[in-house]
Amino acid sequence: MRVLVTGASGMLGRAVALRVQRDGHAVRTFQRRPAGVPGAEEVLGSVTDAAAVARAVHGCDVVIHLAAKVSFAGAEEDFRAVNVDGTRTLLDAARAAGVRRFVMISSPSVAHFGASIIGADADPADPARAHGAYARTKAAAELVALAADSPELRVVAVRPHIVWGPGDTQLVARVVERARSGRLPLLSGGTALIDTTYVDNAADAIAAALAAPGAAYGAAYVVTNGEPRPVRDLLAGICAAAGVPAPAWSVPAGLARAAGGVIEAAWRGRHGWGEPPMTRFLAEQLSTAHWFDLTRTREALGWQPAVTLDEGFERLAASYR
Repeated sequence: MRVLVTGASGMLGRAVALRVQRDGHAVRTFQRRPAGVPGAEEVLGSVTDAAAVARAVHGCDVVIHLAAKVSFAGAEEDFRAVNVDGTRTLLDAARAAGVRRFVMISSPSVAHFGASIIGADADPADPARAHGAYARTKAAAELVALAADSPELRVVAVRPHIVWGPGDTQLVARVVERARSGRLPLLSGGTALIDTTYVDNAADAIAAALAAPGAAYGAAYVVTNGEPRPVRDLLAGICAAAGVPAPAWSVPAGLARAAGGVIEAAWRGRHGWGEPPMTRFLAEQLSTAHWFDLTRTREALGWQPAVTLDEGFERLAASYR
């Protein structure tokens, strides 16, 4: 098949494009800046540009949609333009081009409402209750995508949780930079138990969704390593791989959430300030348990995580060496 991968300039998007190629499919990538995936055809553009989207999907059999606005700060309308309206534009173009399958990459944050998640499945996305502009708009986008599922265009949503690995600029690079400068605290001792996903496992799951039987479509599936660990252990593993000190000081989670709210207000509308050091959403993620039951995912997609967390840390350390 010819497979369009949007957002291939990111770590996960690139890994997915390479993984799909290994399955023997022809890959076309679509993103705003060159991704340079070896062997892939490349189309540059934004999901907010209907003409560019139409060019990208032309002649494709499958779309894997990873492109999104991912940030802890920013105007809600900017997130909506990319995450919701962009998804709708891509779906419209896919239907017009005769695409048969659409794999929507979502996030467990679409069903995280601030309380702990303990052994949950992929609960329904809820834009009204999700916290933060990113989660709210990804929830709305997932609902738009799944509502488009039909016999002509089968749609499935995959929710990889906290994806990391070599080359990660979202989590790993930020953890390492803040740890190196002594600005990485634990929240309430870092005892919250959370799931994460090594990048190769996430790419394998997405490739499995592409090939899953039709009965698996029309639904959402959470993907993780299935190895929940305390936040402090995960941060320590990343820091050890990079050769920087692990966080050794702690602040109360409630204080971090309050400070995050103040910082968010200060960052609002401040272009060029980069990512805020703390937000209420980030404080929630670092101080509440969120781990999942993968039984339904494994059965529906015929997938198992192949790389353990410890193997992932070893690969991360090798990349730093």
